[in-house]
Amino acid sequence: MSDSDELEFELPNRGDDRPGLDELDDDDVEVVVEDDDDEEDDDDYPEDATEDDIDLVIAMYREDGQPVALALDLDLANDLDAMITQLRRVPGDAGAVGMVSIAEEVFVLVRVRGKRVQVFCSDAAAAEDWPIARDAVDFLDAELPDDTEDGYPVGDSDILADVGLPDFELEAMAEDYDEDTSTLLERIATKMSFGSEFTKAMASFG
Repeated sequence: MSDSDELEFELPNRGDDRPGLDELDDDDVEVVVEDDDDEEDDDDYPEDATEDDIDLVIAMYREDGQPVALALDLDLANDLDAMITQLRRVPGDAGAVGMVSIAEEVFVLVRVRGKRVQVFCSDAAAAEDWPIARDAVDFLDAELPDDTEDGYPVGDSDILADVGLPDFELEAMAEDYDEDTSTLLERIATKMSFGSEFTKAMASFG
């Protein structure tokens, strides 16, 4: 047989010949890949604090120049995003400050002024145990301490610098791990000239 008479042929298609597959466009095919890291993050996320764990959830703001302290729903002690949303609804003259204390061992401060949000957590190590601390660390894009590290404050230490509490003083309070965090927050509120209003709001948490 001459070269010119060489047979032309195609190899058979070994693809999937199930009905309908040949009609699908590439854009119609969605490949789902599970992210093992997301699954690990979900497994690693701490369980919600219970009512017994939550010491207080309070918003403080000024309305017509007068200090106001408002007890908030306990659910906000487990969700930073929800706390930020709630603080945006407060009719404060210059935004609002949210305070959360959990198990008398960690506190979180959140300040919302328009689009600006500042967050401070008294103990980064608490992110292993409490959702609000984990949310704060994630919001701040900070690293979790490793198992060999002690706790330390993390976040915007100047969050209250313009209302009576310099950054170095807030950090010193946060590092006082022998004191109950609800007591520390009461001192912070007093520095902000919200002392009596804060005390009244705190009383609602029993």
